[in-house]
Amino acid sequence: MPSLTLDEARDRTDLLTVRRMEVDLDLDRGAEHFGSTTRIHLTASRDGETFVDVAPVTLHRATLDGVELDATSLAERRLPVSLTPGEHVVEVEATMAYSHDGEGLHRASDPADGSDYVYGHMFLDAGPTVFACIDQPDLKAPYVVTARAPQDWVVIGNGRATQDADGLWRLRETQPLATYYVSICAGPYVQVREEHDGISLGMYARASLQAELERHAPEMMAVTRASFDYFHSIFGIHYPFDDYDQVFAPEFNAGAMENPGCVVIRDSYLFRGAASDDEVLTRANTISHEMAHMWFGDLVTLRWWDDLWLNESFAEYMAHRCLVAATGYDQAWVDATVARKAWGYSAERSPSTHPVAGSPAPDAKSALANFDGISYAKGAAVLRQLIAWIGDDAFLEGIRDYLGGHAHGNATLADFLGAMQRASSDELDVAAWSAAWLETSGVDVIAVDRQGTITRTPPQDRPADRPHAMDVATYSDGARTSRVELTLDSPSAQVEGLDLAAPLIIPNAGDLTWATPQLDGTTLDALPGQLPQVTDAQARAVVWVGLRDGAALSLVDPRRLVELGEAALPVEDDDSIFSRIGMHLTNRVIRVLLPEDEQDEARARMAAVGEQVLAEAEPGSSRALHAARLIARTTEDVDGRLRPWADGRGLPSGLEGDQDFRWIVLGQLARRGLLDEAGIDAALAHDRTMTGALGALTARAAIPTPEAKEAAWRELTTSRELSNYELVALAAGFWGPADRDLVLPYVERYFADVPAMSGWIGEDALSRVALMAYPSRIVTPETLRLSRATLERADLPQGVRRSMVDAQSELEEALLSRERFAR
Repeated sequence: MPSLTLDEARDRTDLLTVRRMEVDLDLDRGAEHFGSTTRIHLTASRDGETFVDVAPVTLHRATLDGVELDATSLAERRLPVSLTPGEHVVEVEATMAYSHDGEGLHRASDPADGSDYVYGHMFLDAGPTVFACIDQPDLKAPYVVTARAPQDWVVIGNGRATQDADGLWRLRETQPLATYYVSICAGPYVQVREEHDGISLGMYARASLQAELERHAPEMMAVTRASFDYFHSIFGIHYPFDDYDQVFAPEFNAGAMENPGCVVIRDSYLFRGAASDDEVLTRANTISHEMAHMWFGDLVTLRWWDDLWLNESFAEYMAHRCLVAATGYDQAWVDATVARKAWGYSAERSPSTHPVAGSPAPDAKSALANFDGISYAKGAAVLRQLIAWIGDDAFLEGIRDYLGGHAHGNATLADFLGAMQRASSDELDVAAWSAAWLETSGVDVIAVDRQGTITRTPPQDRPADRPHAMDVATYSDGARTSRVELTLDSPSAQVEGLDLAAPLIIPNAGDLTWATPQLDGTTLDALPGQLPQVTDAQARAVVWVGLRDGAALSLVDPRRLVELGEAALPVEDDDSIFSRIGMHLTNRVIRVLLPEDEQDEARARMAAVGEQVLAEAEPGSSRALHAARLIARTTEDVDGRLRPWADGRGLPSGLEGDQDFRWIVLGQLARRGLLDEAGIDAALAHDRTMTGALGALTARAAIPTPEAKEAAWRELTTSRELSNYELVALAAGFWGPADRDLVLPYVERYFADVPAMSGWIGEDALSRVALMAYPSRIVTPETLRLSRATLERADLPQGVRRSMVDAQSELEEALLSRERFAR
């Protein structure tokens, strides 16, 4: 299937405008198919040949101004159309297929009660699988949508939905929308509603999650209200769309999608059991992030996919800013460091790194390759650098200029830079700043030596001259003994006023810039004794993320991280740091970077940390919850911990009846061969929910027998019935047996079988499966050889290629680390 190219998009923009879209959907035709009739009202500027995008199961009828088009001319989702100057109407009637891979109109069945639910996800180019359209982001148009649905269903969409006497749902006409922002959700959803600042707020969930929705809604509504108030105050434009509905949908691929007036969010955010403080913070961040998109992306939309950052970087930055300023989540920037920036730095280390802005996107599919931690986390960090350079008042003035000047239209990097230049001092060259920060790739290494010299080293293969507005701080026995703010705009400089005798010198301690801090030898040696005493959570987060980078680049022995985790995690009081670093130590450092013969002992040390924290933490606290999860992932105490917890005995306070925690424990028992198919079936009988079904799939894939591995692999790579979530669940359990010989034959099979799945799974879903199923735990030269050979294939799907490139980069890091720090 061809992907729309930039040249093709420009040709269509030059030829036509889309004035109005009318879409009629019939969702009452069973579980596999739905009806779709579309009327595209457009105006052509001249004679020209073009095409309408549509991907039907059956194309029943297509007309141009009432004249039948040749339906047999439809090829590869393109229906040719010949236009003359003036106004036209293209009408297309088709039968479409529901998807199970999270793209288009996804339909999922809830095993808790047998009910079906539908959500629409048109990003990036899935719109034509739902309705005929001119599918490119710069041809925005108002939408009028109707939907016929089963009698017990409700319908939610971009415009307020009302039901006629005959049962037909009509959605109010929208403001101009890009095709990929159109969404419709339908099913027996339950809801809570309230009003705020003239905006009707709704939250929807599956009927089986009604109790969870009602329990969590007050906190989520509070974040929603506070975010609206904050964004109204700084953007100067009231929310520009219809009702603001947030739909917690089953099997949603991403964290959330910012469809105007109909935000779709993964329903795992409606925590069934215990939820930690950092999980609630992450959900709050998601809510605020998607709302920021109502202005950045929805009101003002990128003209082409190479400006994806205009959506994501701004929403990422604004959400964290809003949480700190308006919602009481004052540790949001610490969470951003250990969760989001760590993700972005990992993307920067990969061969697939790219600039924040202006990355070539010759076709729509290639844009997905840049939908990563650089567009999100690095972009947000770069915006903080822009603010440090031009000032916050000028930044906000520029934002208001940008949003007001392009409202309900499209914009480019040049438009943004123009607004910032108008708002800033004439002496400042915003274009030069952009060339240094937005239009270059790579991350600089910042180091401070014991003579007070600070150095800035860009990657050798990606030279750049980036000025850093940042700080350097020193610590001794927990106290900060000095802090200096500076702008580093040269390769090196002398920092005056630092306490150079302090045990810890931490560059970028406030995490004000995008850079990897390289710690000096004295600081590295002092960390186990000193870091646990540092009271500044932001500085601790910076140290940990710097060590992650150092270990990945083979500059720091991964054993140092285990040693520091053993010393610092027992007293770590920031939820995000404890959670994210604990996961990184167990999932990456111990089971990938360390040699196999050292992994059991290192896991035992982490289990001991978990036991210590659990014994000392307040019962039922977030800290106790994280400690219990750490124990469940690492302990070898089968009879004292795993079996009793699986049976519901001796559980920590707050985890009684927590099925999600139970599935973690059951997965560990299955991996050890202590839970068979019958035991998993028995557990599933007590948790017949979507989450329970996923937990059972992961546990089955983890059973360490040849038969179980073969069955799991066959199901993962050949079943066309499994959803996107089910495929990921299988992959999550597959590679973990103690006996690696059980899975070694599947290393080669991965590189043949997973790319072949592109025949029936969408690009976005398959890229996630490819990343999760990659044999990253089999750290051998043979795995690397097979991976490199596969990447030489010309027919590799783009999403799979990007996932393999990133996973292979981490495999190369692990091989180098094991070689460099071999004992």
